[in-house]
Amino acid sequence: MDLYEAMSTQRAVRRLRPDPIPDDVLDRVLQAAAWAPSGANQQPWRIVAVTDAAIKQGLEDLYRPEWERFSAVYTARIEAADGAERDTLAKTGAAGDHLATHLHAAPVLLVFCFDPRQMAITDRKLDRVSVVGGASVYPAVQNLLLACVAEGLGCVLTTLHCLREPEVKALLGIPDDWGTAALVPIGYPERAGHGPITRRPASDLTYRNRFATPW
Repeated sequence: MDLYEAMSTQRAVRRLRPDPIPDDVLDRVLQAAAWAPSGANQQPWRIVAVTDAAIKQGLEDLYRPEWERFSAVYTARIEAADGAERDTLAKTGAAGDHLATHLHAAPVLLVFCFDPRQMAITDRKLDRVSVVGGASVYPAVQNLLLACVAEGLGCVLTTLHCLREPEVKALLGIPDDWGTAALVPIGYPERAGHGPITRRPASDLTYRNRFATPW
């Protein structure tokens, strides 16, 4: 599959079949993550690939109540919308509900964790939310997601587990001085899976020379 095709068809696929993923396919998408760039080529992240049924259920038990709290806010947004926007939001909400109650059924749950001591977090002291550290982790996540598209695997990047990070780390044996960045369920799609997407064009998102100067 052409790279541009993969990027322009990558959807958040939350309805996954429980069918096992062949080892060679899983190895390829994991290798795609390993090819990602990182600060000073440190690769300060690791993936815990969860296939054990009891551990997957444990992750769902932590994830589901956080989704339910988030979903209450999301439902209010749906009710405030109308027309096509309301239909789109409702469809996404229903898919999120499905994932939260079927996380255990995904054949593999990939938990990305990181060691902040290996990261040059240059915005650590600024008076805003720190995001720079993610530059050494999320390229690996995106590489993996694109590889999933190429392999016909459904996938979605989720972060609600971070609200229960101490319990997640205890469940997976992640060291205390590491953090978690993403929980990515992967599996073959129940439905159509990836396909055409709707995004704002680059011309709406890019400025020339100064902020807010049209491209």
